[in-house]
Amino acid sequence: MSCPFVREPPIAEGARVIRRVFRIQRILRDRQDPLAQRDSVLIERYRFSREGIIYLTNLLDPHVKSTTHRSRALTTAQTVCIALRYFASGTFLYAVGDAENVGKSAVCRAIRKVYLALKHFLGVFVVFPSHLRPQVVKQGFFAIAGFPNVIGTIDCTHIAIKAPPGPNEGDFVNRKGGHSINVQMVCDSMCQITNVEAKWPGSVHDSRIFRESGLCTSFERGAYDGILLGDRGYACRQYFMTPFPDPNPGPQTRYNAALARTRARIEMTFGQLKERFQCLKLLRVAPDRACDIIVACAVLHNIATIRKERTPVVEVQPDDDLQPVHLDQPSGRAARDRIVQHNFE
Repeated sequence: MSCPFVREPPIAEGARVIRRVFRIQRILRDRQDPLAQRDSVLIERYRFSREGIIYLTNLLDPHVKSTTHRSRALTTAQTVCIALRYFASGTFLYAVGDAENVGKSAVCRAIRKVYLALKHFLGVFVVFPSHLRPQVVKQGFFAIAGFPNVIGTIDCTHIAIKAPPGPNEGDFVNRKGGHSINVQMVCDSMCQITNVEAKWPGSVHDSRIFRESGLCTSFERGAYDGILLGDRGYACRQYFMTPFPDPNPGPQTRYNAALARTRARIEMTFGQLKERFQCLKLLRVAPDRACDIIVACAVLHNIATIRKERTPVVEVQPDDDLQPVHLDQPSGRAARDRIVQHNFE
């Protein structure tokens, strides 16, 4: 269209006028289909491939699907992807909403739906001592450093949270001065989580969490044929091996080295879990919701491990500087001495 304020130069009679029309094709991504991306992009954003997200969508659909189709209600795939993006990034809810083109309140509802749905599958995907036969688990651990009869390595990790309001705020202050949830986990040799205890505030010591756990009760009843490996923050028991505090050169030193190499699996598991789900580096939610999200991420970690999704590259972190526990049981010390005599002499 000619501009009314600009006089166009006259065109000579008989002159040939050539007009070229340039059209730019716009490619719009379907907001109803969050999977309309390459696998590399999906893994970067959601930590799962297209097939993995489809699997999660089918698994969680009965628990998270919308009961209405009015007002462009979110599909199950959208709901799952919104939650996965939050778990993967740990960013603010409005940032997740901007990325997924939905409002902050819709993001909050989607995340809550998904982590509560994943809690239903805790007993399906987090199984002690493992989904594999106990003998296979023991062989996997033995292949690491020659430590016998191990069915799990155990430790606690702190998940930072914002300071909760109320009179119990001090309970969540850990030994480093931050607010956290102290989470106990057990893993197998493949870095699958086989037990998770996410309910204790950061001020509680690792050894107390284990003593009051259902896992300890089961071991005390003799429910499992095998031993756990832990650090010096736990007491040595007949079924729970810890390092020698001051090892003598030779067998005791070799025992400690083998225990440390084998126990590193739980540190690797923590590293993979927190690198895969960045939200676990700081949860800006109330403590009870933080515990639910931690459990949900543990379930997702196992699903990703079973499905052989891309594994984050992590470095094993040094042991926490815990105060050693000097309440080793006589039966535990005797069992530790037998292991040294039969395997590290």
